[in-house]
Amino acid sequence: MNFVALAGGVGGAKLADGLAQILHPEDLTIVVNTGDDFEHLGLTICPDLDTVCYTLAGLANPETGWGRADETFHALENIEKLGGETWFRLGDKDLATHIERTRRLREGQTLSQITCDFCRAWSVKHTILPMSDDAVRTIVDTEECGELAFQEYFVHRRCEPRVKGFRFAGLESAKPAPGILEALGKADAVVICSSNPWVSIDPILAVLDLSPTPLRPPSPPLPGKGGIEGLGRVVAVSPIIGGRTVKGPAAKMYAELGIQPSALAVARHYGSRLTHFVLDRVDQIQATEVENIGIKTLVTNTIMRTPEDRRRLAQDVLNFIQTL
Repeated sequence: MNFVALAGGVGGAKLADGLAQILHPEDLTIVVNTGDDFEHLGLTICPDLDTVCYTLAGLANPETGWGRADETFHALENIEKLGGETWFRLGDKDLATHIERTRRLREGQTLSQITCDFCRAWSVKHTILPMSDDAVRTIVDTEECGELAFQEYFVHRRCEPRVKGFRFAGLESAKPAPGILEALGKADAVVICSSNPWVSIDPILAVLDLSPTPLRPPSPPLPGKGGIEGLGRVVAVSPIIGGRTVKGPAAKMYAELGIQPSALAVARHYGSRLTHFVLDRVDQIQATEVENIGIKTLVTNTIMRTPEDRRRLAQDVLNFIQTL
């Protein structure tokens, strides 16, 4: 079977890595959120894209899940001495990625081309694609500060302002990066990884829903075909466990928007896009409610503390898709 995974952030990167441990490179394409990209110190920073690439390359910081392992911060220390902004922690190895990416973008290369070259240099065999080569920027509308660029909200202000809503600047002119529609066209299933629905997955879905091949199930399952026509099965893994997130502000965002954070809320968020949904054992009682809205469920352990956990969850997801 052939799969497309949608991912962003640490949780999404972990599940994408689990899938990559199992699936051959030709059977998996990973589409990554770029709505949190921004310009900093004159450089183009792609946090989600780099987190996914570093994770699959085995280069990610195992303690934080983002940034590089065995990182140093000499450049940042000297930038601070010179009065520069240091609220976004850029390590020395990480800076090399951003410097070279920015140089190539200014030469006219596309983000997807650059990402392909970087993955080759890092020995990542699976295809990792930014959701678009066009700039789409997530804007967070807050109670206290009005609209904030995502990294200003997320890192500089530490997710403290209360959220009112989101918008994606540049969406109207953004197209899926080359290769995404082709991958969707041959995919037997789409896996929405355990990422923040509001700011990691929604930007990807927004770009794809404006494309000629929107990520929506076009029809009920066809007898004998074991899936939906066109895009096949679409399965999401809940990033909310027991009303909380392992990492990140997704649960806080749900609560501030007046929605009780839960696995059920995540399933309702994606709604008719989904055919399958995976939730943690602590949320087992919610499985029936998810089934009642027409989505098949799998209850399993969704915590990923180790690479083995990632592989186990990925195998559970693949078995779930293939056996129903």
